[in-house]
Amino acid sequence: MLTSHMNGFVQDAAVQAQGHRERAVDCPGDEGSLVKPPHSTAHMERIQHYQEELRKRREADSRGKLDIDPNASLRLKKLSQNPKVGIDNPTFEGKEKTCIDTGSQDPVTDVEEWQQALKWTLHCLTDVQSQQDVALIMQLLSAEDFRAAYSVYKAVSQQKSRVSPTSPLTVQAEDLCQEVQKILQSSQQKEGLELQSLLINPHVQALMQAHDSVAVQEMAEDSLAQYLGETVKLVRLEKARDIPLGATVRNDMDSVVVSRVVKGGTAESSGLLREGDEILEINGISIRGKHINEVHDLLQQMHGSLTFLLIPSSQIKPAPHRQTVMHVRAYFDYDPSDDPFLPCRELGLSFQKGDILHVISQDDPNWWQAYRDGDEENQPLAGLIPGKSFHQQRETLKKSLNNKRFSSSVSLDYDDVLTYEEMSLYHQPASRKRPVALIGPTSSGHDELRRRLLSVEPEKFAIAVPHTTRSARIHERNGYEYHFVSRSAFENDLASGKFIEFGEFEKNLYGTSTDSIRDVVNSGRICLLCLHTRSLQVLRSSNLKPFIIFIAPPSQERLRTLLARDGKAPKPDEVKKVTEEAREMEHSFGHFFDATIVNTEPDQAFHELRRLIDKLDTVPQWVPTTWLN
Repeated sequence: MLTSHMNGFVQDAAVQAQGHRERAVDCPGDEGSLVKPPHSTAHMERIQHYQEELRKRREADSRGKLDIDPNASLRLKKLSQNPKVGIDNPTFEGKEKTCIDTGSQDPVTDVEEWQQALKWTLHCLTDVQSQQDVALIMQLLSAEDFRAAYSVYKAVSQQKSRVSPTSPLTVQAEDLCQEVQKILQSSQQKEGLELQSLLINPHVQALMQAHDSVAVQEMAEDSLAQYLGETVKLVRLEKARDIPLGATVRNDMDSVVVSRVVKGGTAESSGLLREGDEILEINGISIRGKHINEVHDLLQQMHGSLTFLLIPSSQIKPAPHRQTVMHVRAYFDYDPSDDPFLPCRELGLSFQKGDILHVISQDDPNWWQAYRDGDEENQPLAGLIPGKSFHQQRETLKKSLNNKRFSSSVSLDYDDVLTYEEMSLYHQPASRKRPVALIGPTSSGHDELRRRLLSVEPEKFAIAVPHTTRSARIHERNGYEYHFVSRSAFENDLASGKFIEFGEFEKNLYGTSTDSIRDVVNSGRICLLCLHTRSLQVLRSSNLKPFIIFIAPPSQERLRTLLARDGKAPKPDEVKKVTEEAREMEHSFGHFFDATIVNTEPDQAFHELRRLIDKLDTVPQWVPTTWLN
């Protein structure tokens, strides 16, 4: 039953990935020639027809809202038939008058008329509550604050009621001028030459360019029409050769729909293309019925002005998952070319374990958008990486299927899958140096590197004084060579989690405590540690903020040469064991390593180690965000 469910999930996911495959409309870095169709009169006539229909509909709606027919309401009809008492109410002097037609009146006159009307109303009322309400309104009208606010309102209303300029007829005035210039090149008539001279004038050309820029904005916001019964909009984008459009599309039956807007592209910066928009036309070319590969090939060759005719998305987009940039360290390798579930392979971002990724969008919980640290300038568009939950889910399923296949009863949890860890920049204080932990297999040279640092700069580096349960020898002092404690005290501290590492030798316990490391840190020196990988999790869980360096052995042949130089003659199996142990360490614990040094040449490795340690004083380092809370 479990296998059936698991297999069904994977198959469904695969079908879904293939059925909803996205395609980047233009790949980053691709060069293409400008495909700019000639000015299409038929296309513009369709747009103008849409606009005319919408204008007429708006005018009809506006007249319906402003014309007040007293006979349409029994209450208004009764009031209009009453003999006039007091002042005239201009509302009923004629149907051509409207409630808001007071632009020619002074605000003070309006208020005085309202006060007179309220006085008349007050005499007609018999119940006390209504009289009190009217008296309260009259008190409000007498207040200076109200009169000042009403004067502002009148001024704004008069400004908004003025007739606005007509909508632009075209966004291609500059192109039309160029077409006319070409036609007039062969003209010999005086008027034609004069017109040609006028059109090539720089001021006229600048005017046409400015007109198109303004018209683009108006038509992008207001050019709504009816297309097959759907509301549509017209938007225009300027696409440069070196800046990709930054959107993906998918096929939904015969429709081509914007599936994703990618950070860093023209579509995202303009805000005019949104996820779920259906593309009807691009530069007058019909898109409906085309495959996403055809759309990709079409847009890949286009640059310059692109005019999109769209059906806006009707879906209500949820609020972004996270507005701020999240910095994470990757704890697994990722190759987009090997991921069958990636919706758009062109936008996949490859990375390796230990890379810092800047996640700028988690709107899609399955596919985050991110940049790799250091590649922001060379990577115009954000790349797609698996979301944390999505990667945990599919890796857990994959391992569960493998365990089921080999009859394993090991239970797996999402938390067992390594994904990402949120990171922040940390600059160590001058008086509180980070401990430096050297990790490596036996014979990798990490012990020798630590001893060399201690001998060269003893005032800068120190080791943590270990604890032991054995008795002190004659020359040993408590707190210098060792902290000598009883076995019960050692075991109590061990149970309390105070030891980074511990072991037993000849029935005596030995260990390095967090308190001993902290004593070195508080002294202003750098604590050097040589630890086993199983101690890393405990060290990182403390508040010591360690800097972990993996000392990797060189090739087997080079390692054999270095050991022979030290007077050692290891067997081939022993050398092989060192390299295999190093490989296993890196595979299982590589996500904890802040840096790696391959110890091919001891002197070079030593200078590289000192460079990395000195860098901690000058360059902020990425550390887990939880360390700073």
